[in-house]
Amino acid sequence: MKKHGIKIVSVILALTMVFSGFSIVGASAADAGTTLKNAGVGILGGIVKGLLSAINFVVPDNKNFVKMDDYKNDYFYSGTETMLDEPAANAVWSLGYAKASLVPTDWQSKTYYLGGFMSMQNGMSNKVEEVIDDMQARVIAVSDGSGRGVTIFANIDSIGFANGDIKTIRKYLQEMDLGVKINSVNVSSTHCHSCIDTQGLWTNTFSKLGKNMLKAYLPFTEMESGVDADYIEFLCRTVAAAMKTAIADMKEGTMTYAVKTLDAGYFNNKNRKSATAHMSDMTRFIFTPFDKSARPTMLVNIAAHPDIAGLAVNKVDNGRQLSGDYVYYMGDTIENAGYNFMFVNGAIAGIYAGRGLTNDGVSLERRYQQSERYGREMGNIALNLTNSYDAIASRADWDTINKEMAEGGEGYTLWFEGWTPTTERELKPLLNIYITTAMVQVTNPLILLVGKLNLANYAVIKDHHKYYINTEIGYMEMGDVKVALMPGEIVQDLVAGGASLTAEGSFSGKDFGYKTIRELFGEDTICFGLMNDAIGYVVPDNDYSLGIVDDHYQELISLGNVTASSIMKGFAEIAEKVN
Repeated sequence: MKKHGIKIVSVILALTMVFSGFSIVGASAADAGTTLKNAGVGILGGIVKGLLSAINFVVPDNKNFVKMDDYKNDYFYSGTETMLDEPAANAVWSLGYAKASLVPTDWQSKTYYLGGFMSMQNGMSNKVEEVIDDMQARVIAVSDGSGRGVTIFANIDSIGFANGDIKTIRKYLQEMDLGVKINSVNVSSTHCHSCIDTQGLWTNTFSKLGKNMLKAYLPFTEMESGVDADYIEFLCRTVAAAMKTAIADMKEGTMTYAVKTLDAGYFNNKNRKSATAHMSDMTRFIFTPFDKSARPTMLVNIAAHPDIAGLAVNKVDNGRQLSGDYVYYMGDTIENAGYNFMFVNGAIAGIYAGRGLTNDGVSLERRYQQSERYGREMGNIALNLTNSYDAIASRADWDTINKEMAEGGEGYTLWFEGWTPTTERELKPLLNIYITTAMVQVTNPLILLVGKLNLANYAVIKDHHKYYINTEIGYMEMGDVKVALMPGEIVQDLVAGGASLTAEGSFSGKDFGYKTIRELFGEDTICFGLMNDAIGYVVPDNDYSLGIVDDHYQELISLGNVTASSIMKGFAEIAEKVN
């Protein structure tokens, strides 16, 4: 045992030296202006990678890993068969909506874990103890009347949902008698940090880590699943059933679109300093049925982490409270105004909900109340994008506002003070959608280890000595609105451009070398993020380091240093096909 331990230590040291050397070369070779700080981050990154690679070296592959030649991309939808330039003859929008709760009825008798945070303040235990509001799935089924099929979008209140589980939803949907042609089934996550764990990294983690580390070496044994398999089964069937309901609910009507740039104070930008893009737009689609007795549906897209309610800060708010965070309260506000509510997050990377403008200096006993205030303010903004100040003020609850102004004092900000409405336009009934895949090599040894130990539901593909994950990317046109469908948490520079893509602004001192989403498709292209896969952070290759410090923590939760280029190459290929 002693000799075996010495061998392991030797491997770790050797790999550390090798990877550290590579990092130093990369940092010093960039140009003469490479800073000592970057060199230090590079050295630390090499050490981290070396240690993790050494552990990977002695842990065998998961039995569920698939050889490249044996991999089958089942339950995949490629979108509309053609990309039309104009609406088809007699085309008309149709849309159906459904919503379902994902809170299990046995949450008080069975142990469930929240995904998103694990803190010393709650003893590293995030068991659900209280349900504050709800964890939901929201679904729309939409068609442009061209006969090319129905497009489905589902949004799940969760930290993330892997493509393998999304395929399970599609499988259950295919087993149903729907009566329509489906061209794509797209599932995104809100990335809420206070809902039941759907990725496996927060569910009794340390116990499963130890057990699976042992089982990795034992033949004829099955590792424990990172997630609660029964819960994922319940979730998949519930979402598939909601999709069927949305299809049955489809009605003809009109579609409008509005966009407004919000005050930057609504977004807490914790991105690395090199990532300079800041997309603070709120975009809004409204479907209005011709049937005046039917509810219209509003889809809202902003980019902000729903991470407020789940953070453990004291004995009361200890990270064990289930909440849909600000998304729930945004939806509740919009629904109370007579709409169905659909949400899709954007390119969120290090962008969080900035609560300074919504907490307003008033007394808030519980942390989720901050989520509520942020969500309700976002909901009111969404409802009033095209309304004038006078129209908003005439309907405002001035008794509550005056009371809160007195309490908050200088900390109070009236959300519609100085308000300028935006314009809204009707969209032609034209829906083009193109979905493809991007094969991403897993170069982050931590993520590979997570896969080997069965803690997350990734379909890992092995080709000789390299490992890959096949993720989905896509492009959509709703009328004249262009949308990039992107997996994971996207650094906004990859969409809108920024310093991290340049040699001068990046860690490596090299250019990224690939076009951004808006360079490929147009300056007004928006992002639907966390779509069809949860692959962690997507960081530009040239700004990637496992050095952890100096804003490089995101890389630990990323597939690796070629994720961004693999995805952006795929989008460049899409652009060639659709432009």
